[in-house]
Amino acid sequence: MTRTLYLVRHALKEKAIGDVPITSEGIIQAQLTARHFINLHISTIVTSPLRRAIETAEYIASATQTNIIIESRLRERANWGDLQDQSFEEFVEMWERSTRDMEYIPPIGDSAKQAGERLSSLLSELVKIHPPMSNIVIVTHGGLITDFLVNTLSENQLNVWHPNFVAAQSNLIPECSITKLIYDKGIFTINDFASIEHLKT
Repeated sequence: MTRTLYLVRHALKEKAIGDVPITSEGIIQAQLTARHFINLHISTIVTSPLRRAIETAEYIASATQTNIIIESRLRERANWGDLQDQSFEEFVEMWERSTRDMEYIPPIGDSAKQAGERLSSLLSELVKIHPPMSNIVIVTHGGLITDFLVNTLSENQLNVWHPNFVAAQSNLIPECSITKLIYDKGIFTINDFASIEHLKT
């Protein structure tokens, strides 16, 4: 029996260092995303501890009358501001290096491989504790979503959704996009990837 997991990237955030909130445009994105889930009988909402994810999750929780669980394993692999005195350019260089080399462990945060593995461990736990036919919303970060997918699925499976998926991964997950996973018989498959149709309303 299947479980359905919705990986939601947080809404558009303020362009500033640290644990920043979502913008006014991000609020609209979060509201539209929440509306998408109203009639789906969501079992639980699990969110990253970063503010932009929690704020996004709160809109979904309010619309669906579902409780939120904050989970540290949903934190991004690295966040600008975690490393003291790191410029944005230095952060981007660090990020891009860890994307190219999944084994590279940056001065702060996790390697892409470690990040993908921690999301995998969380999803494996969630499908075990929720009954068949459950709908689970996970509010997290674009990098973590692709880290998980690249770690879990073959390149051929990923290229169905975007040509040369691995090379293009940093640009594939828009804010408040929804990636729908189906879990069945121990296997995760992508049912819909980085959809933003609900934002076009």
